[in-house]
Amino acid sequence: MSARTELARSSRRRRTVALAAVATTAVLLAAGCTSNEPPEDEGSAAPQVAAEGNDEPGEKVVIGFSAPAADHGWMGAITQSAVDTADQYSDVELRQAEATNDVNVQISQVEQFINDGVDAIVLLPFDGAALTEVATKAMDAGIPVINVDREFSSPFAARATVLGDNYGMGVSAGTYICEQLGDTPDAVVAEVAGIDSLPLTQDRSKGFKDALSDCGLDVDARVAADFTVQGGETATSNLLQAEPKIDAIWNHDDDQGVGVLAAIENAGRDEFFMVGGAGSLDVMEHIKADDSVLQATVIYPSTQAADGIKLARLVVHDKNMGDLVSAGVPRTTQLYAPVVTADNVDQYMSIGFRS
Repeated sequence: MSARTELARSSRRRRTVALAAVATTAVLLAAGCTSNEPPEDEGSAAPQVAAEGNDEPGEKVVIGFSAPAADHGWMGAITQSAVDTADQYSDVELRQAEATNDVNVQISQVEQFINDGVDAIVLLPFDGAALTEVATKAMDAGIPVINVDREFSSPFAARATVLGDNYGMGVSAGTYICEQLGDTPDAVVAEVAGIDSLPLTQDRSKGFKDALSDCGLDVDARVAADFTVQGGETATSNLLQAEPKIDAIWNHDDDQGVGVLAAIENAGRDEFFMVGGAGSLDVMEHIKADDSVLQATVIYPSTQAADGIKLARLVVHDKNMGDLVSAGVPRTTQLYAPVVTADNVDQYMSIGFRS
């Protein structure tokens, strides 16, 4: 039996055991412990010791990284944050494939990583379903794959997955608007969505609708753009022409929001407030300066691939995720979608991206 065959079988055995466990969803927290006081009954439970020293240099880790082309600000920030994070570790060698929106090219990139025998792969697939087979091939070769943002169609294709929360974005935006307009049952709420055929857009819209319903509000007017500046401007122009009075607008994406704002300014409308989506630095600057209708934005982290780099390194080094008692890296990590306002904008500007 060849060494590669044995390695593949060993990988499959490990994978089967992992899938038998209950999947864990973890939200990465920046805060540490809230108290140094010991529990009142110290004998009631075993002490819990958090993992330490995760950032200490260890054996060299070669990580292959592939992501789609940076055709808008959020995707560019995804790649840059991954590169910057890898540079922080003296024991990480990042092999970055050329960004591409060609599924076949991305498949060949992963196949090259497998042939090169990298230690781990961090992959934001252009199309999760299309990359599932080659990601599974990497896993079968004993190379852990960290799936970012766009999920594979099989649980066997990744050791760990890092996701944003599209439904949670909608919930956060709707909840914020409810807080501002909940006492105005006849308020007119509008929505500028992304591409309606995409599940992520559908999830965002569902979360928004569900949150608004909790305070008795509805989505009174809705248009869909295409996540581009031009699409945002065209869709919003149509919306404003159709609706003579609006109290609040949620725009799904801050990159397309550049066009949304242009349409609002061209129409001379300012009777409403607007909530953005994703968390661009441009929007945060508007919020801080209070110089537009923008009052808030909802984060969809552009740091997901950076988290993927960190998790890949931990998996290869066989370490736990810091501050968790449970052993190993969780199979699924879904990141929180907080609302950024003038009150907390300084906290988030360091992770903002340029549209």
